[in-house]
Amino acid sequence: MDTALADRLAARHHLHSQGWIARRSEHFRHLPPPALEAWIGPEPDAPACEAPALSGAGWLLQPVGPAATAGVDARWLDALDPAQRNALFANLPGPGDGEAAPFAWAHRALCRQGLRLRIHTPPGKAAADCDTVWLHLHHQPRDTVEAPLLVLALEPGVRCVLIETHDRAPSACAHPLVQNLHTHIHLAEGAQLQHLRLALPQAQDRMAQHVHARLAQGARYQQALVATGAAYHLQRTMVQLQGANAQARSAALLLPAGQVLEQQVHTRLDAAHTAAHTEVLALAADHERVVANAHSRIAPGAHEAQVRQRLSGVALNGQPRMVLRPHLEILHDQVQAAHGATWGRLPEDALFYALQRGLDEAQARALLTEGMARAVLERAFDDDPGAQALAQWLDSGVLAQALARQLQAEVPHAA
Repeated sequence: MDTALADRLAARHHLHSQGWIARRSEHFRHLPPPALEAWIGPEPDAPACEAPALSGAGWLLQPVGPAATAGVDARWLDALDPAQRNALFANLPGPGDGEAAPFAWAHRALCRQGLRLRIHTPPGKAAADCDTVWLHLHHQPRDTVEAPLLVLALEPGVRCVLIETHDRAPSACAHPLVQNLHTHIHLAEGAQLQHLRLALPQAQDRMAQHVHARLAQGARYQQALVATGAAYHLQRTMVQLQGANAQARSAALLLPAGQVLEQQVHTRLDAAHTAAHTEVLALAADHERVVANAHSRIAPGAHEAQVRQRLSGVALNGQPRMVLRPHLEILHDQVQAAHGATWGRLPEDALFYALQRGLDEAQARALLTEGMARAVLERAFDDDPGAQALAQWLDSGVLAQALARQLQAEVPHAA
């Protein structure tokens, strides 16, 4: 029996019988996703986009530094092969029945390739004696409708900096793409992951990227995200702090760039002395639409847990629609929690002083927005080597290019 085919057919049957995400869904009511048919696509056929021969299942793994490959096991797996599919999905949670579960079911129905990464200490060495592992993962689309999978496991005490990029030149694949990406991260006791993510789809693409992270005792996960808009673009991160003293921190820069963009960050603090910090900066203009949702749940017994949420929106021009929704669910008494949302325009006094230094208005606005963006992203990492990697990443021109795309999407001021 072809178990891979049976799994895909079962997922499709579930979707057709249970239905897609309802338009009244609380988590998706501001930017409802496209209908189910957009995400499951046709049955598997030849790839429609040209990908590098060595990219393997769409993922190109590039170690950074001379010792970056020490203790890194990578397996590119074919989800259409029953044995490889079992290995790819081993020990992953099922799709479930939550608000975003239809995305997970659609992923099971369409997933064709995936990458499993395991980062461990080399034989005979202790984790404390090992250098931080630096990796760069770039995803190249293989199909016009795709559901890639990434599974990353860090063993106890391992430290890793991961740079993950999703961007492409139109010449690499001229078709509008639909992508439903799922990433599963497991950090064992004391493991640390500093995760830099860049998601720059083309204007007509439809993209949903889901990050699921589980943290054991003493583990730390820090994420910095730069995302631009598309015909539909969802960034959804779910972090479970399962062990005592686990910590998670995320910072995001959202740039709709003439399109739409939504981020959802859900954190569950299930153990004592856990901490979660979420910060978002949305820069929007004209009639763009951007949504930022932050939801944190402190479970019963999560003694001395700490939660901070800070959502900010800046209207660069016109009347953009910005929805900022911080939310706390606190089921324990002895905790520290704070949340807030604020939005406004670029400060006129700062613009005035920049103009007095000889800059024109476009240069002044670019300088101010880049400074604000850098400050938010830098707060994602509270120590090296992630802070060093972020500085190199931003200085490479990535941030300037993303901001230029945002500022160019604005309609000029009326005379």
